[in-house]
Amino acid sequence: MESAWSDKDIDYMQAALRAAERAAELGEVPVGAVVVQNDTVIASGSNRSIADSDASAHAEVVALRAAGKALGNHRMTSATLYVTLEPCIMCAGAIAQARVRRVVFAAYDKKAGALGSVEDLSDSKALNHHCEINGGLLEDQANELLKGFFQVRR
Repeated sequence: MESAWSDKDIDYMQAALRAAERAAELGEVPVGAVVVQNDTVIASGSNRSIADSDASAHAEVVALRAAGKALGNHRMTSATLYVTLEPCIMCAGAIAQARVRRVVFAAYDKKAGALGSVEDLSDSKALNHHCEINGGLLEDQANELLKGFFQVRR
């Protein structure tokens, strides 16, 4: 799954990490996401499940909703989604529905990851869209952010 990372990939993942830090400041699990199209960040999001009392308000879904509004279209066939944690099953479904071209994530989620860790929906016959998946970019930074967040809470 891992590939050679471009400088732009690193920059966009750093933007996603900043969004994750904002989530942590609000007491949310620190996951952040950005949607990039034509070398421009068109939307970002962070976990908002607690703030919004919405189980579906994961960083990926928040970012995809904002990107859809910015584009005036729910289809994002030329977009890349950068996210600090491997998407769950729900988010993988949203990514497929949005027709995202590529997903780049930082940390692998060995408990709920749906793009290779626990499940691999990136090649599932149940979904009618498949995108390029690249995992592990700035993984250590994302893992440290998550680890620090949960250490404070335990």
